[in-house]
Amino acid sequence: MKQAIIIFTRAPIPGRTKTRMMPLLSPQQCAKLHICFLKDIIKECEKCKANIFVCYTPDEDKQKRYLKEVLGIQYGYLPQRGDHLGERMFRAFEEVFAMGYEECILIGTDVPELRSGDLMQAFEVLKTQEVVFGKTHDGGYYLVGMKKARREAFGLDRYGHGAVLEETIKALSQAGITVGYSKKLWDMDTPSDLKEYRKRMRVRKELKQTETGRYAAGIAPISIIIPIYNEEKRVVMFQEQLRELQGTCEILFVDGGSSDRTLELIDPGYTVLHSEKGRGRQMNAGAKASCGDILFFLHCDSELPPKPLAEIRRVMRDHQAGCFGIAFHSHNFFMFTCRVISNHRVKDRKIMFGDQGIFVDRELFFEVGMFPQIPIMEDYQFSLTLKEKRVKLGMTGRRIYTSDRRFPKGTIPKLKLMWKMNRLRKMYRAGVSIERISDMYRDIR
Repeated sequence: MKQAIIIFTRAPIPGRTKTRMMPLLSPQQCAKLHICFLKDIIKECEKCKANIFVCYTPDEDKQKRYLKEVLGIQYGYLPQRGDHLGERMFRAFEEVFAMGYEECILIGTDVPELRSGDLMQAFEVLKTQEVVFGKTHDGGYYLVGMKKARREAFGLDRYGHGAVLEETIKALSQAGITVGYSKKLWDMDTPSDLKEYRKRMRVRKELKQTETGRYAAGIAPISIIIPIYNEEKRVVMFQEQLRELQGTCEILFVDGGSSDRTLELIDPGYTVLHSEKGRGRQMNAGAKASCGDILFFLHCDSELPPKPLAEIRRVMRDHQAGCFGIAFHSHNFFMFTCRVISNHRVKDRKIMFGDQGIFVDRELFFEVGMFPQIPIMEDYQFSLTLKEKRVKLGMTGRRIYTSDRRFPKGTIPKLKLMWKMNRLRKMYRAGVSIERISDMYRDIR
C-alpha cells in the first residue's frame, strides 16, 4: 500500500516563526527552536515506510530553498495553496492522492515529541477508520490522516482555538465519516509549553538526546540574584566577573540597607532592588521580581568558574535544584577539609549552603515557600525542606571559589570554628531558638 506523510510547515525564518515564544526568546532563538523541531520530526518520519512531502508556505521563493538547507533535497516539496489553513491542508491531501497514494497523514511541526510509533499507529487506525487524528492536550490536533481527501475535515472558519478538534469531529460525524485516534501529545507554542517540556525532559531520558532537548536545555532563562549589605570592599571586583554574563541572563542585586558606598559603586547597567536586611528576605524579594525559569542565588564574595550558566543548565537538565562544588584559595589543610566535607555533604546528606551558589527551578522555589525569613541558616533550612520533599540535588563539575574571610587565622582557630558551626546546626535541628543561635553565630564569627 502506497503511504505518504505530509510535513506541513513554514520556513524557520527569524521573526516569522514561533513568534508566540517572544519576547522570552529572540527571533533567532525562535527560528533555531523551529529548526530543532523539524530535524527531530523528519528523523522519526524517515523510520516509517512512507514517502515524505514537505508542504511549505509559498509567500517567498527562499522558503523552499531554506527548508532544503535544513532538511535536505531528497523529499518532495509542495507549496501550500489556498486562502485559509483548512483549504491549504485539503489541497495538500488532494495533490498527494492525485499521485496515486492510498493512505496519507499530515502533521504539523509544533510537536517535537512525535515518534515514528505514533505515525505508524495512525496508519494502523486507517485500516478500520476513514479519518484519524492525533490530539494535542490543548484541544487541537497535530496529525490528521485519511484514505481520500475529505473536505468535511477542513471546513472550519477559524483555527488555533481550543475547540478545533471538537468542531471538526462534529462535522465529520454529521457527514457519517468514521474517526479514530493516535496518541495524544503536547504541542509547543508558548513559553509555558517550553517550560513544561523541560520538566518532562527530567524524567524522559530520550528527550535529552534530541535536537530540541539539547537546545531547550541550553537556552533555559536564568536569573542571578545577589543579596548585598555593606559590600564596598568587594562589589567592584565582583562585578568584573559578571560583565561577560550581561545580556545572557537577568542579574539582580538586592540591597539590605547598606550604609557604606556599596550602592554608588554598582554599575548603573545592573538592576538594584531594596529589601529589609536579611539574606532570606533579600533573596526572596529578588526571586519575586525576577523572570528566569532558573533562580541562581549568588553571594557577593564568590568567584565563579568559567561558563557558569552552561554548568547550571547542564545540571538542571536532570535536576530541579543544585549548587556548585565549593573551593577555597587557601592552602590550609583544614580549609581543604572544609571543601571536601561541603561537597560530600551535598552528595551524601543532600544539604547545600548559600556560599556554594544555590540554583533552583522557579516553580519549585515558590512551591516550597521560598527561603525562610530567619536571621540565620535560611540556606540550611531551605535544603532541609527540599530534602523532606525528596528533591534530588545536582552539583556542577566546576568549583565556585568563596572567601575564607569569616574564618580566623591559624589552623586550630579554624578547626574550632568548624566544630562550633556544626554544633550550631545540631542545635537548630534540636529546636533551639533561632535568635539564640544567631547571637552565638555572631559571637564565634
